Amino acid sequence: MCGFCGIVLPDGSSRRLDAPLIERMRDVLVHRGPDGAGIFLEPGVGLGHRRLSIVDVAHGAQPMASADGALQIIYNGEVYNHPELMPELVREGFTYRTHCDTETVLHVYERDRAAAPARLRGMFTFAIWDRRTRELFIARDRLGVKPLYYVHTADGALYFASEIKALLAAQAVEPALNLHALPDYLANHAPSGDETLFEGVRRLPPGHTLRWRNGEVRIERYWDLSYDPAAIDTRPDAELIAEYGERFRDAVRMRLMADVPLGMFLSGGIDSASITAAMSTLVDEPIKTFSVAFAEREANELAYARLVAERYRTDHHEIVVSPGEFFGALPTLVWHEDEPIAHPSSIALNFVSRLAAEHVKVVLTGEGSDETLAGYGRYRTTMYNVALSERYQRLAGDGLRRTVRGAVERLPRGTRLRNRLMRTGLYLQADIDTLYFDNFAVFGRARQAEILAPEMRDRLAGIDPYAAAHQAIADARGASLLNQLLYADMRTYLHELLMKQDQMSMAASIESRVPFLDHPLVEFTTRLPDRLKLRGTTTKYILRQAMKDALPPEILSRRKMGFPVPVGAWFRGPYRHVVQDCVLGERAAARGIFARDAVERIVREHDAGEVDHSERLWSLVNLELWHRIFLDGEAPADMMLDVPALAAAVR
Repeated sequence: MCGFCGIVLPDGSSRRLDAPLIERMRDVLVHRGPDGAGIFLEPGVGLGHRRLSIVDVAHGAQPMASADGALQIIYNGEVYNHPELMPELVREGFTYRTHCDTETVLHVYERDRAAAPARLRGMFTFAIWDRRTRELFIARDRLGVKPLYYVHTADGALYFASEIKALLAAQAVEPALNLHALPDYLANHAPSGDETLFEGVRRLPPGHTLRWRNGEVRIERYWDLSYDPAAIDTRPDAELIAEYGERFRDAVRMRLMADVPLGMFLSGGIDSASITAAMSTLVDEPIKTFSVAFAEREANELAYARLVAERYRTDHHEIVVSPGEFFGALPTLVWHEDEPIAHPSSIALNFVSRLAAEHVKVVLTGEGSDETLAGYGRYRTTMYNVALSERYQRLAGDGLRRTVRGAVERLPRGTRLRNRLMRTGLYLQADIDTLYFDNFAVFGRARQAEILAPEMRDRLAGIDPYAAAHQAIADARGASLLNQLLYADMRTYLHELLMKQDQMSMAASIESRVPFLDHPLVEFTTRLPDRLKLRGTTTKYILRQAMKDALPPEILSRRKMGFPVPVGAWFRGPYRHVVQDCVLGERAAARGIFARDAVERIVREHDAGEVDHSERLWSLVNLELWHRIFLDGEAPADMMLDVPALAAAVR
């Protein structure tokens, strides 16, 4: 796992590239690759690389040249079918100087050119410069496990990197808020299309390639999922369950490829427990497992992690994060993320990554099963609400529906009954935007209209916060409703989670691998009947059945909790000063984005316990921290969010 960057200039450009510029871009990514560094520089092109050595540790320095020197590759990722591809390529006449998968990617490109990414099984981004044609080819893995950001300037120059901060180090753009991406951020935790919150900075979508030649850029998709109803597998459930189990174990086995120690992030949920169970049958020595929690009882699931660790006799390690440590780390981790941190659990992920880095260089994680197997409660809730709403709309007249809505609105604010009813088909309109996207958004369309300052509301009018998801729904037209929702989340929400996983683990210089996103396994899930994903109230049914003889019953029957972080209680109590400063403070108000009275109402309702605005306050706090770090130029180390004296002064 590594980090890379580069710049290419069109013919006749008056600009000149030098080593200090490429080194500045490269070395801001040192956390992604502390084991080695390299550059390639010639007129009009500069490539930089930082290496975290995983396979063939002694060799494989990058940039790496082809045997004839015509090609230069920089690469980030792991190709798990490297052991199969290498002998195949040798038989075809390619000569290896190393045993690392970087050279395999290079040889596959020499042989297959633009078709190369489709031959690779794994997580990757790579860039290859062809010195003969002066063409740059960039590819990103099918599901977007590894990142790639770029700036294409008006004069045709292309800047690209594994993280946005490298683009800023090269002054590819002047840091500015991309207002077009703001509604998406407010609704969905993070921009979910190919735009970022930085004006002028884009990301290469998963499953796409980018070709640059003399200032012109062409982006093409080389892979996509299909939820074709005609392709649904009609074999008996038992056969499909058995095949899923075999494919899953094969995905885990492939991700054990490493020449360095590896371990497992163990939350105690079914996903990480399943990977641990599979690993235990594939390795001889005890698995190293790592867990994180908070001291608060409602945010501590260590008992479940210990249950799994004891079952499989792992070498288990734990860390408990205090609120002071949490808020002390937050500004630095916003810098690592490049954009506002979408979920509080990202902070915990970084702490457990740092713990793991003391023992291993690679970990396996459980991301991806929820989006492929309908693991989130919102899928179950939406399917129920759609059925309820359709029946209710058909049977109840306008008058009765208005009466019921009024009755719900008159229930005491802050009560669980009122909050639950307001999110059901008895209260909401019967369309997917309302029942799904708005219902589970941080700030849905109506709330955005309330919270945005009038001038900002006018500037953002007409921007669809769900544009990327709507496009996915349209592309999956004809599939079942459940599969449409899964496909939308695969193309939007999953990307956000994968960037969290990548950046929080790489901030600790540790590589994370995701077996549930092995692309043949994911393709297999698209052909499963809905009942093997969501059966009644049981989510991830096929995984539970495939693992029923391997996991403790307490794990199999656990209700999904995500990763609980008591940030709402902290904002209401000892860390209220963070909200006062970052949400209600003068600096936030001066940006002119939000209506002061609306923001104050959210804080007041949260303080009083009327409405849990934890997600919304977290979003606003992080947006302000992002502004201060990247737009105002404030050093994260100067943001003392955890200082008790400041908290006392605010109180």
